[in-house]
Amino acid sequence: MASFARGSCLPSTSASRQFNHEVARPLPCFSRRSARAVQVASASKHARTVPTAANTDVGVWSASENNPALPFTGINGTANPNMDPEKVGVLLLNLGGPETLDDVRPFLYNLFADPDIIRLPKPVAFLQPFVAQLISTLRAPKSAEAYKSIGGGSPLRRITDDQANALAASLRAKGTDANVYVGMRYWHPYTEEALEQVKKDGVGKLVILPLYPQFSISTSGSSLRLLESIFKEDIALSGLQHTVIPSWYQRQGYVNAMVDLMEGELMRFRDKSSVEVFFSAHGVPTSYVTEAGDPYKEEMEECVDLIMQEFKARGNNNHHTLAYQSRVGPVEWLKPYTDDTIRELGESGVKSLMAVPISFVSEHIETLEEIDMEYRELAHESGITNWGRVPALNTNEVFINDLADAVQEALPYVGRLVRSSGSLVPQGDLEMLLEAYDRERRTLPSPVVMWQWGWTRSAEAWNGRLAMLSILIILAFEVATGKSVLQNIFLDLS
Repeated sequence: MASFARGSCLPSTSASRQFNHEVARPLPCFSRRSARAVQVASASKHARTVPTAANTDVGVWSASENNPALPFTGINGTANPNMDPEKVGVLLLNLGGPETLDDVRPFLYNLFADPDIIRLPKPVAFLQPFVAQLISTLRAPKSAEAYKSIGGGSPLRRITDDQANALAASLRAKGTDANVYVGMRYWHPYTEEALEQVKKDGVGKLVILPLYPQFSISTSGSSLRLLESIFKEDIALSGLQHTVIPSWYQRQGYVNAMVDLMEGELMRFRDKSSVEVFFSAHGVPTSYVTEAGDPYKEEMEECVDLIMQEFKARGNNNHHTLAYQSRVGPVEWLKPYTDDTIRELGESGVKSLMAVPISFVSEHIETLEEIDMEYRELAHESGITNWGRVPALNTNEVFINDLADAVQEALPYVGRLVRSSGSLVPQGDLEMLLEAYDRERRTLPSPVVMWQWGWTRSAEAWNGRLAMLSILIILAFEVATGKSVLQNIFLDLS
């Protein structure tokens, strides 16, 4: 299953939270991304509790299965009396994913309830939750098959928790006692849940670390905008000193860890010199870069250059290619596309290919299913007979220790704006960072073209969407009246 690009996080009306015919208590509308499929605790086994950090390994907070807890549901009207100005916390940000097959449909609802993923015309924007419900229901069987093929759910939560535990242990070994929290975007533990625990633990200095090596306004930027809105609304967080490490692809520790894994995989090939090093990065719509100024493409290309410099410095002279995967919708995404490039490499005579998932630090659906299954099969069909795939970093010791170094280096700059070494986006607190980089809080161009007149792919797509909305309206009308539309029409005529 391909993932979906995440857009801007600007105040808007919030979609209804409804699933399995149960209506949960609505979340406050912190942002356009607040709409979530929140199950009623008594009716859902997917609800999570929020334990104290003392009950988890190495000062790391994560949720458990035992007791219900909704994502952050209120605004604290007073300053946090528990705050210790010297207590350090680290907040790891990631996407999240369904942990079981039963989670797939509500997880998809969370994605499609986001107006930046499915952007309806303003006159019918109120139908967003109904459209999200319909699409998630239709897509769930196919998506569930993809998750079933990798073991029945995404390992992202487990791996991110392991990374958090490893990071806390590394920080402790380096002399910094810190609680490490995990905040996911579209599934448990939600970012709001993590911040609630940050408040309860009395953290006074928080380092915010998105687990995306390269900055993009559609991934890290989206989460940071959500955090910014929560910080502004919650008085209990207003005094929390914090700093954001917006990207860290240029760090030598990260580069070394990537090259270590690449060399390990390269050893499995008989003729190492003939292996094509194939970097596959998550794509974003081209308009994000050309119209909204997203630095993602530039940072990605620089990241690949740094990795290949180290790779070649160790005596490896393989040719390399960068391509972008996981595109959705009819608009143009960053090119070259991974699938097209694999075909072209096969046609050019490449027989050995080593795939490197460059924008992913954890194994998940896009590495385990999209790369390992779909692209591997495509490579074989294209005449590439020798295939290898570099594993994700996960809890690689060099990688984790470098993240710990990054956290320690950031602590002196809590509450200040600094130019990170080699980064295109400055380090600083949320407001200063976004003011420096994204002053106007620009709304991202839609991943789906809104409308074009004539016989275009956009027009055909919207014809289908309008037809789908019409069907929804007709079904709702028939359920409400107990009669078909035609019966009501003929009744009126008579």
